[in-house]
Amino acid sequence: MSESIPPVSVIQNKDIRIVEFTNNKILDEANIADIGQTLISLIDERDYPKLLLDFSSVDHLSSAALGMLININNRVKKKNGQLRLANIKQQILEVFLLTKLNKLFRILPSRDEALASFTQ
Repeated sequence: MSESIPPVSVIQNKDIRIVEFTNNKILDEANIADIGQTLISLIDERDYPKLLLDFSSVDHLSSAALGMLININNRVKKKNGQLRLANIKQQILEVFLLTKLNKLFRILPSRDEALASFTQ
């Protein structure tokens, strides 16, 4: 039985959790549910969660994944936290633009810019 790779890896940078996706396609329901649960547990650990989702390894994102991200965003907002998205590839960014989700999420071109955008 092979060990399954966790859907994300988490790095701590001061009070910010940087989440990197381990799979280049976020398409199937089980994977999306795993990611969602992991992100929810990260959010629930803190009173004012600060999450940076780094999409540098992601090539494909399903509409269900977008729905999960909207739920994550709402949960962060309820806890007065901050969520940033970074390194989104052009073809995925176009989906955010078409669906106007770029207005909902704070999307930055690079991890460094996203880290700098968090307010203390």
